[in-house]
Amino acid sequence: MKLDAQHLQAHNQQAIADHRAAFDYTAARLTGQGLDVPQLLDKIAALQIAIPSWALGTGGTRFARFSGGGEPRTLEEKIADVGLLHAINRSSGAISLHIPWDIPEDAAAIRALAQAHDLVFDAVNSNTFQDQPNQSLSYKFGSLSHSDKAHRQLAVRHNIDVIRHGEGLGSKALTVWLSDGSCFPGQQNFRKAFQRTLESLQEIYTALPVDWKILIEYKPYEPNFYSTVIQDWGTSHLLASKLGKKAYSLVDLGHHLPNTNIEQIVATLMMEGKLGGFHFNDSKYGDDDLTVGSIRPYQLFLIFNELVYGMEDPASINPTPAWMIDASHNVKDPLEDLLQSVEAIKIAYTQALLVNREELEAARENNDAARAQEILQDAFRTDVRPLVAEARQRSGGALNPIGLFRHANVRRQLVQERGLKTISTGL
Repeated sequence: MKLDAQHLQAHNQQAIADHRAAFDYTAARLTGQGLDVPQLLDKIAALQIAIPSWALGTGGTRFARFSGGGEPRTLEEKIADVGLLHAINRSSGAISLHIPWDIPEDAAAIRALAQAHDLVFDAVNSNTFQDQPNQSLSYKFGSLSHSDKAHRQLAVRHNIDVIRHGEGLGSKALTVWLSDGSCFPGQQNFRKAFQRTLESLQEIYTALPVDWKILIEYKPYEPNFYSTVIQDWGTSHLLASKLGKKAYSLVDLGHHLPNTNIEQIVATLMMEGKLGGFHFNDSKYGDDDLTVGSIRPYQLFLIFNELVYGMEDPASINPTPAWMIDASHNVKDPLEDLLQSVEAIKIAYTQALLVNREELEAARENNDAARAQEILQDAFRTDVRPLVAEARQRSGGALNPIGLFRHANVRRQLVQERGLKTISTGL
């Protein structure tokens, strides 16, 4: 379905008076603090967060999956769903495909369809963590790190195929996440596994187009619980450094051990010019893939504080990272969950833009821990939702995305179009 623009405008009109009062108050307060509100609005509007094609269906646990109905059955329907999200929030202008779950049969037609929805293609993602139908060799004991060269070559060829699919769509990056590792002590030679992975990645790297990047993801555990070949940011950074200037680390918020200081990792990678991308989600225990900002909103703000500092530092050598949501929606409507996640990201980003960096640095240089804390928490405690809503409205989006989604009965219409028992591909 496509969103009715008149419906959106009518829905905005119902809330415009309350929004205007809240925005005028917030804008006056921030102007009084010396902040440039029009510039803030431009930055907020410019931040685009890619939606992965696999996030548009209901996720699941290890034991069950409960579809909500109306899920996208084809790549074309997935593009339509992301286009719908973007029409509502004007901040989801990119889609990230997972190959082979979403192989475009006609790249030119798919690219034209995305353009019709005002979308571009973000990084393409390879998949060597599961065997595909009729696959000649199994990844049960690894892919790029497998002890057998034929298995490694199968995984290398798949990644190169993914690059070729991405070229046809206008993508500019390949994301590699490996589940390679071991379940038991002694099962795997750590050094050989790393070296084989590096050699495999070097083959993939040579196949990258000149203007592409390779983003190397890491994860401390799961599905292997004794060791993972690319288990942390240091290993990812080591691989990226050995590969070359087109290789970067990718940070997934859920891919860390409990209580890891992710903001410090972000700062270090940006300092080295090696932070290539971000996968946003939230967690309580591990890699829970929960709605962004639903559990640890202050940590999300602290991460964005480092991101903003790195992006706005004139001396920074780090390119603007690729932003993407990577979450699982077990009990929520996936589209509502994605709208909530994008909103949380924009809020944290906006709060980070408010930090008085000169005063913060002065407090740090004077070892004034209390003052430094107050500066950060003052920005975090500022209700920036009116700014985010204003930026969204000026871009043609909804003042209240979830409210509009429900008022327009989007899910009911999708169920009517696609059926109650449809299941999104790849899940």
